[in-house]
Amino acid sequence: MTFTETKLKGCFILEPKIIKDERGYFMEGFNEKTFQKGIGQKITFVQDNQSFSTKGVLRGLHYQCGEHAQAKLVRVLQGEVLDVAVDLRPNSETYGQYEAVLLSSENQKQFFIPRGFAHGFLVLSETATFFYKCDNFYNKESEGGLIYNDETVNITWNFPLQDLIISEKDQVLPNLENAKKVW
Repeated sequence: MTFTETKLKGCFILEPKIIKDERGYFMEGFNEKTFQKGIGQKITFVQDNQSFSTKGVLRGLHYQCGEHAQAKLVRVLQGEVLDVAVDLRPNSETYGQYEAVLLSSENQKQFFIPRGFAHGFLVLSETATFFYKCDNFYNKESEGGLIYNDETVNITWNFPLQDLIISEKDQVLPNLENAKKVW
């Protein structure tokens, strides 16, 4: 597996070694020792989550605050999504900047997002099954969010915004200036 750090310190794109033959393919999706060595820190995942969505669904941008902050390792089991992480770490040189990664069942890439980031994804294929691991349990009272179309962050979704399918909750999230502080 290869690990490539993005412009956002601590965010990594993971590309597994895929062995293909006439039967299909085999890959190791996660190995704790390889993962920890690749990102240079000890992370223990405690929760797995999975969602299924249709084309145009935008989920996020969400995060957990304080002691309930979460690091995530995300991947797509079926379909294709544009996965986005926004740096909300107050003293970071890249505060307010984002990284977007195309994740698909075809490319098998994974995206590691450390604590202190808002996270969301947009489904580009007809349907997508999204899977992720968290290093901390979800806590409703510690939940925060960032509006998908914040003008300061200025995410390029490469999708007609009028065609997005967004939950009522995600449509009223605050902009970067008014978002809850992560720490």
